[in-house]
Amino acid sequence: MLFSPLEQFRILPLFQIEIFNLDFSFTNGAMIMALSLGSFSFLSYLYVSPSLYLSSEKSEATFLVANNRWFLIIESLYTAVANIILTNLGVVGQAFFPFLFTLFLFILLSNVIGLIPYSFTVTSHIIFTACLAIVIFTGMVILGIVHHGIHYLNLFLPGGTSLALSFLIIPIEIISFFAKPISLAVRLFANMMAGHTLLKVIAGFAWTMMQQGGLIFVGHLGALALLVLLYGLELGVALIQSYVFLVLCCSFLNDSINLH
Repeated sequence: MLFSPLEQFRILPLFQIEIFNLDFSFTNGAMIMALSLGSFSFLSYLYVSPSLYLSSEKSEATFLVANNRWFLIIESLYTAVANIILTNLGVVGQAFFPFLFTLFLFILLSNVIGLIPYSFTVTSHIIFTACLAIVIFTGMVILGIVHHGIHYLNLFLPGGTSLALSFLIIPIEIISFFAKPISLAVRLFANMMAGHTLLKVIAGFAWTMMQQGGLIFVGHLGALALLVLLYGLELGVALIQSYVFLVLCCSFLNDSINLH
């Protein structure tokens, strides 16, 4: 039993590895990220295995529609992400589908795995979400420069802006531009950390009531019922935050492609 709601966010080394005074230890966070990637690979296998049929006569692969719950779940996620990309980026955005779909599933799996008791939520750490946001933001800036060259700077000055107003608009646009990775990182980190902290507080409260005995012991059942409801809420938050992260990435990508 943890004594503080914040102890669940501690990064602990599972295997201590030091090379030339540099720490390369395998931590609980690294284990969860590896588990998320492994889960993604496993889901991909579940999606492909029931649908791929190798014909012995023609020696060619034929795709069939499989009535399998794993197939239907993953296909629903596939279709949902494809529609989000099409809505925000248009047809040109389909070229970025593999990256965005992998990003969405990785964050979703990391959020959901963190809901397992005594597990670890990597997305509740600002260092993880910040690194992820900075890498994505940097890649989109490079993409915008490659596509538009020096005209990429038009992003900071909308067309038709007067010279007098440009002295106000340009600083605001620059601040807004560099605030994108900050908002992307903080939104995911804050929601996941707040939700897991609340779950730990309610669980600790129920545990304390159970230890008291008597009428207070009966009252802890209400705290447990609330905990179950909060778990359902956190599961929804895990999905919503993955969706929001995907939509914001599509929005930033749209700015790099269309300068809007």
